[in-house]
Amino acid sequence: MRITFLGTRGNIPVRSRLHQRHSAVIVDGGGGRVLIDCGVDWAGRIGRLRPAAILISHAHDDHAAGLKRGAPCGVYASAEAWSAMASWPLAIRYVVPPRHQFALAGVLVEAWPVEHSVLAPAVGYRLTAGSGRIFYVPDVAQLPNPAAALRDVDLYVGDGATLDRSLIRWRGAVRIGHASIGTQLGWCAAAGVKQAVFTHCGSGIVRSNPQEIAVTLGAMAREHGIRARFAHDGLSMTVLKTESSPSSR
Repeated sequence: MRITFLGTRGNIPVRSRLHQRHSAVIVDGGGGRVLIDCGVDWAGRIGRLRPAAILISHAHDDHAAGLKRGAPCGVYASAEAWSAMASWPLAIRYVVPPRHQFALAGVLVEAWPVEHSVLAPAVGYRLTAGSGRIFYVPDVAQLPNPAAALRDVDLYVGDGATLDRSLIRWRGAVRIGHASIGTQLGWCAAAGVKQAVFTHCGSGIVRSNPQEIAVTLGAMAREHGIRARFAHDGLSMTVLKTESSPSSR
């Protein structure tokens, strides 16, 4: 299975050479290209990506509003996301039920509800193809039952909004916002995940010197026994079993 990061910038005004566009990744399991997320600055650009299908993690503009002009293929999203996207000109709509595995273009997909937003409830996706398994969750405040969600995962693709500063708020008993990378590395370590990549990068990371922030993340990750890096626009990785490090370019 191959994952290519097309956009890695969070919902922020600042950009850098490495982080130009909003969240979008292509996953290719051998049966076609699945586009996951499609932020607002992808509007009018989807056709050139040639996706066989599109998955949406949640309906915030930086993850979904690239679909406001339509899509060239079927779109898969949770019932909550479809409520927010009801008026968009999307002809082929599929509701993704939580914790129900289904096949999509050679990839087995399973949606896991996570805490992130009350107004735009989010899911993470477990994606399995060939010898590799990814858990993709670019916006997350809390991952319920991380041991189960991350079981046998070879690559965790997580929320890069903040390295170690808390961006969590509460709405009643629900966390909203973004878990720190340090917190997410703890989830991975407890579940035995050995490799992590962080996308949806926040202002502090986008503005930082890329080499220096990479060294900081690498040191944090090693404390948990994990190899970790930041994604950047254009990064492509082949995901294999944990014993083999994903190759990248």
